[in-house]
Amino acid sequence: MGRRLDDRGRGIARYLALLALGSTGAAGVSGCYSDSCAEGYLCEPLPPQPSPCDGDPATAPALDECGVFVSEQGDDSSPGIKGAPVKTLQHAIGLAEHGRGHGEEATRRVYACGGEFAETITLPSGVDLWGGRRCDGGDWSYEGSFGGPDHPTIIAPPGGIPLRVLGEAGTALAGDETTSVIAGVRVVAADASAPDGKSSIAVILSTGARAFVQDSVIVAGDGKDGEPGEDADTERATDGESGNHGANACTVDAAVGALPVVTMCGDGIESTGGYGGDGGLDVGGDGAPGQPALAEDPMRDSQAGRGADQTRCEDGGDGAHGADGGRADGAFGPGFLSDDGWIGVRGEDGTKGGVGYGGGGGGGSKSRGPMFACPTSRPQSGAAGGSGGSGGCGGKGGWGGGYGGASIGIVALEGTDLTVANTNVFTGKGGNGGVGGTGQPGGAGQLGAHGGVGFVDAMWGACKGGAGGHGGRGGDAGGGLGGASVGIAYVVPNFAIRPGTTIVPGTPGTGGLAGNAGTEDEVGTGKPGPRAPLYAFPAASEPIH
Repeated sequence: MGRRLDDRGRGIARYLALLALGSTGAAGVSGCYSDSCAEGYLCEPLPPQPSPCDGDPATAPALDECGVFVSEQGDDSSPGIKGAPVKTLQHAIGLAEHGRGHGEEATRRVYACGGEFAETITLPSGVDLWGGRRCDGGDWSYEGSFGGPDHPTIIAPPGGIPLRVLGEAGTALAGDETTSVIAGVRVVAADASAPDGKSSIAVILSTGARAFVQDSVIVAGDGKDGEPGEDADTERATDGESGNHGANACTVDAAVGALPVVTMCGDGIESTGGYGGDGGLDVGGDGAPGQPALAEDPMRDSQAGRGADQTRCEDGGDGAHGADGGRADGAFGPGFLSDDGWIGVRGEDGTKGGVGYGGGGGGGSKSRGPMFACPTSRPQSGAAGGSGGSGGCGGKGGWGGGYGGASIGIVALEGTDLTVANTNVFTGKGGNGGVGGTGQPGGAGQLGAHGGVGFVDAMWGACKGGAGGHGGRGGDAGGGLGGASVGIAYVVPNFAIRPGTTIVPGTPGTGGLAGNAGTEDEVGTGKPGPRAPLYAFPAASEPIH
């Protein structure tokens, strides 16, 4: 039974093969053969015929069915055919990506006349841009007396990034047809025309873009110098407060030491003078140390004045001055790449100066002993000590200098695929880093107050408080990073450089000086930007240093 079914199947196959042979004629004979009469005919498909749109940009014919045509003399209301080109590159790219309408398929190619187009363009991956076409004779060929490399399509907008190639996520195309062939163009970026207002970037390949650049010239302009960091206030920070005087002897029953004074410096930072010591009958009270106190460095604490006992009282110690902020580091590192181009590194901001320490309170005195005592008709307490003066606030630090703008021919972000052939890439000068801002002077510490006096010259008076320390000067900020000058800047090495390609980088920007630094003072100076024909940068999501 199974054998009869097999024979029947072979017969059907033979019948269908004969029908195919009859319908294909002579052309079908060459594609069919038979191993045996029992097996029937087996037919091979004909090889695909080449498309008239295939070929090299320099030699392939320019046909209406193959692309959209654009000329300086065109009109964007035209259909974009050879006899009626459009005027702007971006409009032509839109027609090439989506079709001219009326059900026409997308051609995925733009033919551009030699000439200058002052516009920024965005090219989806898979859409070609074939420039340098000879249009005066109407044939739109690349080779000729007026076309090709002698008269390229110039893309030179007054601002912005002239040419951006989108990745697959930014285009309706997909699969293996997402490489854009860019040929016969001269892409020129104006100075400092990138979105940051500093860099000059000629071409950006967005994440996932694929491009083949050939027979072209890529030119980046100069980067702009980084802005100087903002100086902190030139007026000094908040000064301290003078201490309070202690009460005189024989004026109160309980002579409490003078109350402290406080300087409020913001961010919860305070400087407080120490209490004065209490006045007593037989013993004077000790004063209090000023604040803040450094447990790890007690020698910097202001000393409290000791109260009178067998000997006279002691004055409170002066508070230490706050530490200066010092000079911040200059910017370093390569910067990083993003969809906006290159982002450099600012210099570090100066740190705030330390608060001045409060002075210690003066020791209190006593009213009894081998001395004249208070009259019985008056209060009996001895003189109270004066409180210490509070310290001045620390000055604010200056702000870091800005980075200089870069000059980069081509930026290739993550996941891009770039091939460059027979193309020249030139970059200009990177901008110099900005100078760091200067710090603010610290506030002045104030004097401690006098202790109270004895009732008569023979009675010991109380002691004075110590002076508060001066606030530290705010730190000077570091200089900004110099701008890069790089031919092709990339995140990962996924590109090929073919013969005939020349990459000439310009001069990188120098790093900015630190605030208050001389030209020969390298401390706090930013580093120069990178310079190379090819240079790998971190992506924006990666750390800079």
